[in-house]
Amino acid sequence: MGERFSASLGEYQAGVDEALVEMKRERILERIWAGDHTVWKPDPDGIANRLGWLRIAKKMSAVIADLEAWADSARADGSTHALLLGMGGSSLAPEVFRKTFGARDGYLDLAVLDSTDPEAVLSHAERLDPEKTRFIVSTKSGGTIETLSFLKFFRNRAAAERFIAVTDPGSRLADLAERQGFFAVFLNDPDIGGRYSALSFFGLVPAALLGVDLRKLLDQARDAARGAESGGEDDPSARLGAVMGELARAGRDKLTLIISEAIAGFGDWVEQLVAESTGKEGRGILPVVTETVGPPEVYADDRLFVHLRLDGDETHDAAVLALEKAGHPVVRMRLADRYDLGGQMFLWELAVAVAGHRIGIQPFDQPDVEAAKVLARRMVAEYQQRGVLPVLDVQTPDTKALDDFLSAPGAGAYIALQAYVRPTPETTTALRALGDRLRDRTKLATTVGYGPRFLHSTGQLHKGDAGKGLFVQFLADSPQDADIPDQMGSEESSMTFGVLRAAQALGDRQALEDARRRVITFHLERDLPGGLNCL
Repeated sequence: MGERFSASLGEYQAGVDEALVEMKRERILERIWAGDHTVWKPDPDGIANRLGWLRIAKKMSAVIADLEAWADSARADGSTHALLLGMGGSSLAPEVFRKTFGARDGYLDLAVLDSTDPEAVLSHAERLDPEKTRFIVSTKSGGTIETLSFLKFFRNRAAAERFIAVTDPGSRLADLAERQGFFAVFLNDPDIGGRYSALSFFGLVPAALLGVDLRKLLDQARDAARGAESGGEDDPSARLGAVMGELARAGRDKLTLIISEAIAGFGDWVEQLVAESTGKEGRGILPVVTETVGPPEVYADDRLFVHLRLDGDETHDAAVLALEKAGHPVVRMRLADRYDLGGQMFLWELAVAVAGHRIGIQPFDQPDVEAAKVLARRMVAEYQQRGVLPVLDVQTPDTKALDDFLSAPGAGAYIALQAYVRPTPETTTALRALGDRLRDRTKLATTVGYGPRFLHSTGQLHKGDAGKGLFVQFLADSPQDADIPDQMGSEESSMTFGVLRAAQALGDRQALEDARRRVITFHLERDLPGGLNCL
């Protein structure tokens, strides 16, 4: 893969070269492979038991035949579809595999549910035949509120033998799945954090149901791992990590990905990996994956561009060259085919671990994610006691209010558009168009995320970085709601998905304000794209 990595860093090259020399002198790569937690922090807690991803590709290669045989048994009864119920690290890799490879003929057409919007939940319930669908319940902790709410909802519509659990040993979900009699239970290596779990059961179980060539995928990952272990600081993963870390320290902390369309879904996975790993202790690297590529003049001097290019795809070559000629630092990585994503997944995991070392943070925990969860639970408890949620200060879409909010943003600022609405292609297009317009006018990096999905990806960075984000929330009412059963098999419900989504939006806003972030909230009417286009 070495010849497939190149970087044009201009004035930053000397700093990166010095960083690589320092890493070699301190044996950083060697110590990472040895599981030395002091690469990051003196305390091993949360590090020593989170390095299982380093060798998971080799470990999973030994069970490929078993996974393929199991996938055959899962579709032998005429099953045609699969629905993955999960959030963050449990859902993003399966989504990449579905978007990148599709469903092989005769295998299961997989969809991912990671939205608590009631219409999103109901749309899957209405289109899927529960007797021909496998439901994959995926959560490392076994207690993720969104995932367990999805489980209770669909378990009331489908028999237990339609369900598959992917979780850690001893989790609440593992016990529940055994008691209920799920079709299968996969217990993952507990020494792997969610965002580093793409090449473990969390990614490979749904990939097997799709008919992805697991051997080819894992061979690429094993090659990348072998190259990194033997190549040390000369390996692309170490070089990318050094580039990311050193340029972030120099103020180029907006990691902007330009990706070939055929593998564009990979950007969402990278976004979580980078944001949740690096955004803490007042530092962070902001991944930007939703912007349309623009001319050099719409970017400030806080960008690092990474071009992930499939061989034969020249779509972005001219634009990337223009950015380089304008003095922006650019990294280029070439992929021979889609299965190179297996190697890319390992490469980025190790690169982010190296970048964490360079900026002085621990890349395996997520201390600020819990803040929004705690506040959301408090909102839910208040609702269950009083029957109403706290009143939120919201505005109708108003360009002047948005202009005023974005005025005087400060050096190094960025804009995060956070939509607690139903994810649809039309709304996504409108959100991204708004983001591009804001970037073009302000030169600020813009990101787009659906809530509560982004809470499990970029939410850590939003609360844990240097506090330069400008957060624009969008809320909308749903014309119909869906009850969350209090227990599986029970019709009684004390909360709906609409209430849960609203509580999460409230909790997230409060967590941002508690962290002294700037937030504005707009309420959109039913025409979501129209309201966004108005702005």
